[in-house]
Amino acid sequence: MVGLIIRQMEQRLSFVGRIIARFIGMAWSIAAVFVIPIIVREEQNANPVAMLKRSAGILKRTWGEALIGYVGLNLAGGLVLVASLVLLLGAVVGSIMLNNYWLIAIVGVLWLVTIFTLSYLMTVAGQIFKGALYLYAAEGVVPEPYSQEMLDSAWKFKKN
Repeated sequence: MVGLIIRQMEQRLSFVGRIIARFIGMAWSIAAVFVIPIIVREEQNANPVAMLKRSAGILKRTWGEALIGYVGLNLAGGLVLVASLVLLLGAVVGSIMLNNYWLIAIVGVLWLVTIFTLSYLMTVAGQIFKGALYLYAAEGVVPEPYSQEMLDSAWKFKKN
């Protein structure tokens, strides 16, 4: 619902309003990063506002605003996407040079299946990573197979 409101703001406002709406959207995404682990782990509180406050509080207390590990996971997915687009473009050029247009169709379908699979796997990996970070931030538990050093370096620590 909040995402829909932010999207409507971006579409209806001027250039400056769009920038402000994007910052609001980014802040919302950052604050909500631990909401799913909170729902799974602490199901006694069904108040969405309280869950969002708890998520933002854990994030602010532990790591502040620098989301290096979370952004890094998305950046890795983006780099794989760019590399796959280069390979897809090479297949299209090769197909045109060979006058074999079935190659474009086959490579295109394989590319789509690969991108959907990668997208799904990156989403699952991100949720698992956020769950592990939540356990570490909220309860001090280092879940297997992660190490404390890995979780400490996942996001930049806030200076006290």
